[in-house]
Amino acid sequence: MPKLRILVLTSSTGGGHDARAEAFAEWCFQLYRHDVDVRIEQMLEKSSVVNRTGVNLYNQIQRVAPWLHKVFFALVELLSWLNRRRVTFGAAYYIGVLRDYRPHLVFSVHDCLNRGFFQLARKTLGPDQVRCATYCGEFSGGWGYSRNWIEPSADLYVSRTPTARDYAVKCGIPPDKSRVRGYLMRPRSHLETLSADDRRLFRTRRLGLDHDRFTVFLATGGNGANNHLALLPALLAHAARIQAIIICGRNKEAYNELIHWRTLHPEFLCYIEGYSDSVHLLMQASDAIVTRGGTTTCAKALHFRCPIIFNAFGGIMPQEALTWKFFRNGAASQKIESAAEFARIIDTWMADPAAYAATRANFLKLRYEEDPTVIIDELVALGNEVAGAKLRRRPFPPERTGGPASSRAPFIDGPAAT
Repeated sequence: MPKLRILVLTSSTGGGHDARAEAFAEWCFQLYRHDVDVRIEQMLEKSSVVNRTGVNLYNQIQRVAPWLHKVFFALVELLSWLNRRRVTFGAAYYIGVLRDYRPHLVFSVHDCLNRGFFQLARKTLGPDQVRCATYCGEFSGGWGYSRNWIEPSADLYVSRTPTARDYAVKCGIPPDKSRVRGYLMRPRSHLETLSADDRRLFRTRRLGLDHDRFTVFLATGGNGANNHLALLPALLAHAARIQAIIICGRNKEAYNELIHWRTLHPEFLCYIEGYSDSVHLLMQASDAIVTRGGTTTCAKALHFRCPIIFNAFGGIMPQEALTWKFFRNGAASQKIESAAEFARIIDTWMADPAAYAATRANFLKLRYEEDPTVIIDELVALGNEVAGAKLRRRPFPPERTGGPASSRAPFIDGPAAT
């Protein structure tokens, strides 16, 4: 029986692009099992030395000097001219993948993997033998919205918000090919949700925290860029009323320093983890999150009703500015550029709980419910215009069996954390 083959193009500039690629693959398996074959390619890193160097430089700048991304972003925008009809760097590798895998759909979740890549796919496989689609995760438009996202020949262009969709259309995406489809999170993020009682149990049993204390989540991306040690004194000043959840990404040095800090401050309750695969649960256990403007983290925070304080230490990257602008304009969200600014926010919330309540209420005005399967079905249907495969669609959510909620939630009853 023929299978539908989908090639997903991504790159590890930050963690959001890869997270969306992996979420798409998991959703395809959740809904279609073995009828849909998904192949994820780290196309920039694997295709050429030039691209790989650019990815490494991007991540290094994010860790040590975010303000430099204004210059780096301007240089990357040149690709929109270099790749307007062809792939300038890494074409040979990409052609090899196309010929070997022969995808029915090429699905890009990265700004630098649209222009030229769709044209080369049609040239290599035949214009009637492949469809091309883009998922853009930006929250709004303007400076920071890469021109590389805009490839008008895409068969489908998916935006995260109506604001971003309108900007894409303004830049040249045909309105009839554009859609607004929301979060694109993994299936488990929609299945593993905590009720009010679950949240209390998760805090105590899994995290070793107090079940009712105000909880601040100090987050970071996979590469571990953070300012946790600078922020903790503001929380420590309210140790009787505040506790923290802290993740460090793949930054071992930060993890080691924080473990030592916790030992020196036994009066302060905190849970510390390195790289976490359960951020969706940690957010549900938190009252606020401090994070940079990464689109994936901020989308999850909105979905799980966890107000954001934007970390702007060292400046805001152009792409992060799009996220910050969306939440600033729509919810009056706050950003911090120093530990003193963070302390003022925390002091205000602790002195006046109504101030926090107003912040949360404004934040929730931006929230929306979605059917997470719609985008998957649309993309699968697009590819199947070529494949003509017989697909068996499974229901979602799957039927549940068993006893009460707690017995179906081992993520609550697991061992207490370090």
